[in-house]
Amino acid sequence: MSQVAALHFLPEAVIFDMDGLMLDTERASLQCWQQAAAEAGLRIEEAFWLRMVGHSGPACRAILRERLEDAQIDRLLERCYALYHAVVEAGVPLRPGIHELLQLLAAHGVPCGVATSTQRPLAPKKLEAAGLLPYFRAVTAGNDVAHPKPAPDIYLLAAQRLQADPARCLALEDSPAGVTAALAAGLIVIQVPDLVVPDAALRARGHRIVASLHDARGLLEAHLPAPRRDA
Repeated sequence: MSQVAALHFLPEAVIFDMDGLMLDTERASLQCWQQAAAEAGLRIEEAFWLRMVGHSGPACRAILRERLEDAQIDRLLERCYALYHAVVEAGVPLRPGIHELLQLLAAHGVPCGVATSTQRPLAPKKLEAAGLLPYFRAVTAGNDVAHPKPAPDIYLLAAQRLQADPARCLALEDSPAGVTAALAAGLIVIQVPDLVVPDAALRARGHRIVASLHDARGLLEAHLPAPRRDA
């Protein structure tokens, strides 16, 4: 990891994105899009599907309208969602380092929440299936707000639910849309890119970018006291 500044304070709360950050779902999602498109006889390049990473359902539909008619989109979405739900039911792998990071925050009593574009009831279902739901005091889903990422609404609501000042909250994100949302809400941001590499314009925003959740944990550990032990 290149030199990245450690956090200068202990966050009041840490708010996590879900897909691509905690759960290794973006690859599965990409494969589902590609399979559904191939079954429909559509030839669409991978870069097009990657544009939908981190976005809500309505935003993805708007992207699809650049290439497809509404009837085609309806059929594609139905098939893609069926494929994706089968993946979720089978169990989604975790991103490396997520358990260690959540355990560190729990040991220091730092409240954690989730801000995900995935809608409920699927969002908490995925977290529960992955064994992560108990770590979080609040899960804010895509259909909890009127304006999805990259608008700041979901992070503002997530901070409110944790009774924390957004300016003293840390957001962990993988996607450009999520980073934009968290920065717009005034949070400190650590980005852990997955499938989509941040471009020069995003890097110019000045947030921290690391290679893994292990690296993100290291930035926090630098200013965390030793966890309290019961006498």
